[in-house]
Amino acid sequence: MKPSLHKPPPKTVGLVFLALALLAFIYLVIYPKEFALQTFVTACRSSSAAAVTHFTEPVTVKPDFRLLIGVLSRADLYERRHLLRLVYSLQTNLTAHVDVRFVFCNLTKEDQRVLIALEIMRYDDIIILDCNENMNDGKTYTYFSSLPKLFNGADGDDQPYDFVLKADDDIYFRLPKLIESLNKMPREDLYYGFVIPCDSMDPFKEYMSGMGYLLSWDLVEWISTSELAKNNTVGAEDMMTGKWLREGNKGKNRYNTKYAMYDYPIPVPIDTCSHEFMPDTIAVHRLKDHLKWARTLKYLNVTDGLKPSKFYHID
Repeated sequence: MKPSLHKPPPKTVGLVFLALALLAFIYLVIYPKEFALQTFVTACRSSSAAAVTHFTEPVTVKPDFRLLIGVLSRADLYERRHLLRLVYSLQTNLTAHVDVRFVFCNLTKEDQRVLIALEIMRYDDIIILDCNENMNDGKTYTYFSSLPKLFNGADGDDQPYDFVLKADDDIYFRLPKLIESLNKMPREDLYYGFVIPCDSMDPFKEYMSGMGYLLSWDLVEWISTSELAKNNTVGAEDMMTGKWLREGNKGKNRYNTKYAMYDYPIPVPIDTCSHEFMPDTIAVHRLKDHLKWARTLKYLNVTDGLKPSKFYHID
């Protein structure tokens, strides 16, 4: 025997359908655009996503030029590198691409191999050359001559930088002013810096001071293949660079940065390489201690961007 199912009376069924129809009518009257809205949202979902993707794509602006600043230093000078990273990282909104790297020779101590490794992992801004640490025994030659092999263009033919600067670790460059000056310079056969002797204004007599001088990339490539440079590496490094260019008939485009580059002001200057601070400063050299750094940065208004806060007070 099949189980019997209870069937509701026809009157009850009719009342249920009437109630459902009444609810549907009320919903359509009160929310007439609801179904249209759902259709619109579904149809536009893909196009909206495409619009978002379009507006969030990075916008790249071609830099005026590309500059490598190689700070020749020693592995043990951890505090100096920390300070230099601070002062250069705070110079933003530059119109040129600027890379700052710290350059020293082979590591020789157990602690260096660990602590320098940590720096590289964190900052990736260190170049370790295959040489014994020195100042005037070929380090600058090794620096310049190694760069074409260290840096390759994306296609193997593109030059990675327009300019390469060799800098001491006791000089501070104002990057916007340096960029402003370099924008006026030719991109080839350029030798740029503070001419020595101190009282000379002629960039062809004698050479650019080792505090910080710049070469165009073509000169860096020439140094890397020049027997003249390779066979003349021992001696005052800035003087030797001047000798390579003079005897190699290179660096026909020369620019003397005086008086925008200078040694830190001292009460009784021993030569004309030092003078008072000036508003159009490109670089200040011989910052040998914290006080000299502090006074230089204060004059150049480097800390003006410090925001007031209840967490500190600097009087």
